[in-house]
Amino acid sequence: MKDYSQTMTIGGRITSIDAPSRAFALQARSGDVFHVVATDTCWFWVMTNLDDVNRDSVPPPEPGPEGEDGVSYNIRKYLSLDQYVVVEGTYMENGDKKLFSALKVNLLSSQANRVLFEETHWWLAQISQMANKWLDDLFDDRRSYRIDDFSKFYRTNLNIEGLPTDNNMQECATLSRLIYGLSSAYLLTGNERYFLAAKAGVEYQREAFRQLSHDGRYIFWAYGRRKHPDGSVKLVVPSQNADDLNTIPLYEQIYALAGLAQFFRISLDWEVMEDIRRTVNSFQAFFYDGKGEEYQAKGFPGHGGYFSHIDPDTMRPDSIQLGDDKNRSRKNWNSVGDHIPAYLINLILALDPPARGSERRQLQDLLATCRQILEETSQIIVEKFPDPSCPYVNERFFADWTPDHNWFWQQNRAVVGHNLKIAWNLTRVANYFKVLEKYHRDRREIPQADSYRQRADQALALAHKLGGDMAGLGIDQIRSGVFDCVEREPKNGMPVQFTWGNHKDFWQQEQGILAYLILHGDRSDNPQYIHLARELMAFWNLYFLDRDRQGIFFRTSESGEPIIQGSYADKGGHSISGYHAFELNFLAHLYIRAYVIGDENKDPDFCLYFRVVDNSGMEAINVLPDFYPPGKLRITSVRIDGVERPDLIPNAPDVFQIPLDNPTKGCQVVVQFAANP
Repeated sequence: MKDYSQTMTIGGRITSIDAPSRAFALQARSGDVFHVVATDTCWFWVMTNLDDVNRDSVPPPEPGPEGEDGVSYNIRKYLSLDQYVVVEGTYMENGDKKLFSALKVNLLSSQANRVLFEETHWWLAQISQMANKWLDDLFDDRRSYRIDDFSKFYRTNLNIEGLPTDNNMQECATLSRLIYGLSSAYLLTGNERYFLAAKAGVEYQREAFRQLSHDGRYIFWAYGRRKHPDGSVKLVVPSQNADDLNTIPLYEQIYALAGLAQFFRISLDWEVMEDIRRTVNSFQAFFYDGKGEEYQAKGFPGHGGYFSHIDPDTMRPDSIQLGDDKNRSRKNWNSVGDHIPAYLINLILALDPPARGSERRQLQDLLATCRQILEETSQIIVEKFPDPSCPYVNERFFADWTPDHNWFWQQNRAVVGHNLKIAWNLTRVANYFKVLEKYHRDRREIPQADSYRQRADQALALAHKLGGDMAGLGIDQIRSGVFDCVEREPKNGMPVQFTWGNHKDFWQQEQGILAYLILHGDRSDNPQYIHLARELMAFWNLYFLDRDRQGIFFRTSESGEPIIQGSYADKGGHSISGYHAFELNFLAHLYIRAYVIGDENKDPDFCLYFRVVDNSGMEAINVLPDFYPPGKLRITSVRIDGVERPDLIPNAPDVFQIPLDNPTKGCQVVVQFAANP
């Protein structure tokens, strides 16, 4: 080409440096080596967090040659061999001449062999900045919250500045996601503001959106509430989302539990648990394709798993109103796999093993149901989702699990983030199965132990396969970052065919980061996983943080420029709320401390904060942070309202129940963990 130029970003490791010539070489994940020449205006920048605090503490180098210019000096100061940097610049081509000119060099730390996002404070600071901004945007300078505040001020749709848009809909599922984010922020930081806001949000969700059946056995959650100009409020029950219009989609009901389950982990609030239990009852009664007599009487085919939609009129998944070409008798990734991260793991963490005082029949039955859902949905993913002829999973199915490659926008396409989400969550489930294996093996129950070992191995086999496949197909090999939607069977002669473009969405970056962190925890002898995790965390922290407004960009270009046209500029909406970014902050902190720092034996400690309500009726609280493999974590300290309580530390390994006596209830319980190398 002649006279061609384009803005370009490259992430890679430095393989050679020629400071006098202002040049260095960068090797990307693809293996390509780029020769970079720094311009007169090139500047070197140490990554900042969402608070935008300057973290450049790079010491000056040894004196250089006389007459050395500033750019050469900065190259000697900031760059070293094998260092990972992200360079922004201009690529030019004119005939046989090619040039990549660096305009900005992004560093991940001021210290060699360290990265800022693995420091103890990084994700705590990020989640605090986001939580404070959400609350400031919605409630101004309030520091205590009531149900009326959420009724009056909560909005699903917020523009890039955090201000309400013309759409004043309050969606239940996005409110629940925000409650999840606030609960996670409290779990990590113990900030009372976040707990009070989450508590008021839970009360409002339960009061405003809960739809009880006539006999009180089931709960459905209304889609949203809309306030009219005359002040009246309309409760909208069926979904108004384009993909699910006028149906009750299971994924919205699932995400209505996300905030409730995370808040229950903190509080053990009995009334919240009752709403969770009755919502799960509705999953089993109306969406589950079971094989028992109850489901045969309904005429369900009995192939297992969950239907994706039901008709709000007939309350059936096979209603003609759902459309033969869209949602009638269909199953999909969301209706099967979203149970696991949205509420199941957090609910099982809170209930299993059952604490003293939890002998109530409802809790025992709920825990048994949750275990059954976890085991069945994970087994369906392992057996039905992989495609032997394609590296990507199938995501949409007919009732008998025949893949549906003609559904609406999905067709025969893969969402990269869903493949990574499966890798992440199957590894979590495998950790849980390892715990159950140990439990049964310690009791000489060998068949049960062997069964759970087999389930763990199957889950991990698919998780590692998807992690490996997406490393080459779903991850940008030049800049890092997770791509969005691709054709499952490319017809363009290339390894990858993008459906709508090579952009990157925030929630898919989360799935990639968490997938490779936890895969590293399972197989730390594979250096690819930690390199992928760090490169994706670098892309996230460089390009998805909206430092001007303490928020997150929904989408960036392939090179990291934020895309803010139309609804992609919005901070809040149907597809973005206080969920994925908070979940990333929460779990990245836990995984890094346990799987990365713990392996390196540097500083493997972290704390979680709980506040059990007075009416819980429970005599202990389960505090295990996530599904970790046996022997990975231990409790090192328990504090009740700031007072050390060594008597509450469990004596046995792999026990994470903290006893609750009467003076303890209603107090803040701070539990410190450490990872075993």
